[in-house]
Amino acid sequence: MFGDESYSQFVGFLKISLPLAALALMSTVFLFARSPSQENAIPYAELEEIAAEARLSGARLSGIADDGSVIEVNARHATPQGNILSVEAMTASIESVDGTLIEISSGGGEINNTERTARLTGLTRLDTSNGFEMETAGITANLTTGRIVSDGALEVQTPFGALTAGQLIVETPNSTNGQVMLFQNGVRLVYTPQQ
Repeated sequence: MFGDESYSQFVGFLKISLPLAALALMSTVFLFARSPSQENAIPYAELEEIAAEARLSGARLSGIADDGSVIEVNARHATPQGNILSVEAMTASIESVDGTLIEISSGGGEINNTERTARLTGLTRLDTSNGFEMETAGITANLTTGRIVSDGALEVQTPFGALTAGQLIVETPNSTNGQVMLFQNGVRLVYTPQQ
């Protein structure tokens, strides 16, 4: 009998003490909660700007060109403006049928859905799987044919030396299996013999 009575008293004690303990914990959460600091707060004007424009994060576009090359374009952020998609931190890769891979990166650019082109602007870097490293002021890539044209002069590091040219065109002629890189408009090569 005594055991049952102490059990009942213990349960009665818990019925009162547990809700009080929970109430005490909840009150400390609100009591010690900090208001957001100025560093972490997002200004209302910025929030309105973000909410007003349609924006995609981690945008990705891929497909196969007419010559069989696999094309993939990625961007950190993309903002649609009609038929044009403005992008930030843009990268693209083109893998030709013969296995040559061209990787392209740029700070920004745009994809024109009507013309099926990607235009990378600002400092643009091209790296190929056969050892070419290039930098130029921007390029335009045709997403249908896989043709790449630089906007202007470029500097190139090759397996056989350093090269400068006024323009680069990368394309896949119908008579060949792989891509052809055409350097033109004042080409200068400093040949470094392999040891």
